[in-house]
Amino acid sequence: MSDSITFSVKNAAKNTTFSHTTSDCIVVFYFEKAKLSPEARHLDAASQGELKKILQLESATGKAEECFLLRAPSGIKAHRILLVGAGDPDQLDARALKKLIFALGAQLKAISGTHVHLCLDALVNKQIPATWLAQHSAQWLATQNYEFKTYKSDAHDNRKKTTARKHPTRYTFLTAKNSAELPHAVRIGASIAAGMRLTRDLGNTPGNDCHPSYLAAQARKLANRFPKLTCKIIDEKEMRTIGAGAFCAVAQGSKQSGKLILLHYKGSQKRSDSPYTFVGKGITFDTGGISIKPSQSMEEMKYDMCGAAAVLGLLQIVNELALPINVTGVIAAAENMPSGEATRPGDIVTTLSGKTVEILNTDAEGRLVLCDALTYVERFHPKIVVDIATLTGACVVALGHHHTGMLSNHQPLADQLLASGLQCTDWAWQLPLTEEYTKQLDNTVADLSNIGGRTGGTITAGAFLAEFTKNYKWAHLDIAGTAWLASGAKQGATGRPVPLLANYLIGEAKLTR
Repeated sequence: MSDSITFSVKNAAKNTTFSHTTSDCIVVFYFEKAKLSPEARHLDAASQGELKKILQLESATGKAEECFLLRAPSGIKAHRILLVGAGDPDQLDARALKKLIFALGAQLKAISGTHVHLCLDALVNKQIPATWLAQHSAQWLATQNYEFKTYKSDAHDNRKKTTARKHPTRYTFLTAKNSAELPHAVRIGASIAAGMRLTRDLGNTPGNDCHPSYLAAQARKLANRFPKLTCKIIDEKEMRTIGAGAFCAVAQGSKQSGKLILLHYKGSQKRSDSPYTFVGKGITFDTGGISIKPSQSMEEMKYDMCGAAAVLGLLQIVNELALPINVTGVIAAAENMPSGEATRPGDIVTTLSGKTVEILNTDAEGRLVLCDALTYVERFHPKIVVDIATLTGACVVALGHHHTGMLSNHQPLADQLLASGLQCTDWAWQLPLTEEYTKQLDNTVADLSNIGGRTGGTITAGAFLAEFTKNYKWAHLDIAGTAWLASGAKQGATGRPVPLLANYLIGEAKLTR
């Protein structure tokens, strides 16, 4: 779990604010040719030129992400000054700023002390408004502090005294801009980071603990926190009774009962307003079933419920920000296991829609639980539906770990989601959805096959889902490449695409005011 982190905004219209601020560390920026920002110039004057001296001594260029730490500066109340290079201020865009803030966060994690002041005004330009900068800086700094230590033995041993340095847990943005919007922007960023933290914690929880009943319990826990949120759980037995044959075909191989988890947030004054609806794939562990996966890297299949985790993280954000809209979250939770009860390749099932599907590969199970969930949500008369799923390895091959794959039956919705991703640097990339791909699902003994051959795997999976979404505006997000990273310093669940979806809903909520 991540430490509790707080953010605030303090007016710094007077230059003396910078030198008179008591802090474990104050962060200021400088640019190409070691040109100091206005705030850095004031600190340099107050410290009798110590900032310029260190830049000269280190032959600083001002290139982006170059950092120098000044300890116990004279004439300054802050214990340290962190000088951060920002390159050409006129060339700073969202992508460059994200890299810059993450580099800054990495530096701060190595500094003992808990309270950091940041002077961000110098980074504002024509491309980067002050409110955007405040929101995303809060989000990225909180994200940078994330750690998952639930299963570390010393995390629960109160007898051990740790000498580890504390990460910053209090951030104050010093700004000369007297705007009531900045504190709200910081609050949004912190809320998105908290939603991502919930999503990451769930994603990182192993399958022996995170099973369908666990996800149901987390949904109930979330609903108990917020008065506008209600939760209903439909178990596997009831799903079979209502005719959700595709969902049950996946769930029946496990001793863990499958669950359809429904969360309804009523934020609109017009309670009859149609809900923005999000459907998450919640395969809590995916062995592949009878079409079993290779053993190498199978441990990563605990992440196959990251779509479900994203729905819970998103609903936490919606509730914390009290968005004036209605939102429904649906999680199709099941465990895909081989057993004597498991579905066999070649079995034919009847979906909740009435369409029949021949299951040619039991490892294409996500689309089976989702197709019944997507049929079920029709009863809510949704404004839009977005499903989020770690659906295909083909998406990783096509887009790597940088862009989420997207398909849609409604181009205006697709355009909104793409724009949202660009705005918050949680990128998506649209793939085509034409009848040629749907024909790859043709079957001689059933209405559909659950796979469409080796080519165009991400698109044929989306085309399969599209057959169950003809009655509403729908988009599909394939997060197989973006929901987690298998190696490196940032290994584990990433929390994507929570920022994209939260940014989209915040924009939609503004239109209702």
